[in-house]
Amino acid sequence: MDIKEIQNLIKFVAKSGASEVKLEMDDIKITIKTGPDPDTAAVHYAPVATQPQATYAPVSEVKPVVDSTPTATPAATENSKYITIKSPIIGTFYRKPSPDKPLFVEVGQTIAEGDVLCIIEAMKLFNEIESEVSGKVVKILVDDSSPVEFDQPLFLIDPS
Repeated sequence: MDIKEIQNLIKFVAKSGASEVKLEMDDIKITIKTGPDPDTAAVHYAPVATQPQATYAPVSEVKPVVDSTPTATPAATENSKYITIKSPIIGTFYRKPSPDKPLFVEVGQTIAEGDVLCIIEAMKLFNEIESEVSGKVVKILVDDSSPVEFDQPLFLIDPS
């Protein structure tokens, strides 16, 4: 569509009394809005990006999936006796205060309430994560220097 055709379209819409006309073609999209004076019209022109059409293979047959696993797996019941320490913030998980210092805790270590378990860096602030319970560290669920989400499990603690 050339400029002459667009101008003629504007004049036609202005004379018709329509307040707004939208025209979409293969490669362009035009919106013409007229104001209270029929001789004034605003035109918004936007080229439309063409998107490739997705092709899908036909589905011949859908079979339902039957879950034959028991409702409580042995690992789930085994972990249920442990207390999970979760991340209170989003950030980067560190197991030691600095690269040249020893780890805060290791698997098998006995900890007391208030002991620092790790550091989570968020926006250049280093937040010490303290244990809320006393017990033995059973498992560390996050690798050092990896990102963590809010409420993500970090440690499993055996309180007995």
